[in-house]
Amino acid sequence: MNTQKTGEFIKALRKESNLTQAELAEKLSCTDKAISRWETGKGLPDADMLLSLSEQFGVSINEILLGERFSFAKTSQDAVPE
Repeated sequence: MNTQKTGEFIKALRKESNLTQAELAEKLSCTDKAISRWETGKGLPDADMLLSLSEQFGVSINEILLGERFSFAKTSQDAVPE
């Protein structure tokens, strides 16, 4: 796990949602300093915060920890026979 990449991903998600660090902190009931530490890769959210971030931004906890969105393409192998 790359804390820098995770932090950059959290920052990108926050900016996509047009939130400041302070606004996100308020939504998550934490401090803006915690948000700053995560975004700079100097720390990681604890398990409860990962769940809150996941719900806030509509991404999985794995996506947050890996620092990238997953895309799942539907293939013919995924198709269910009628």
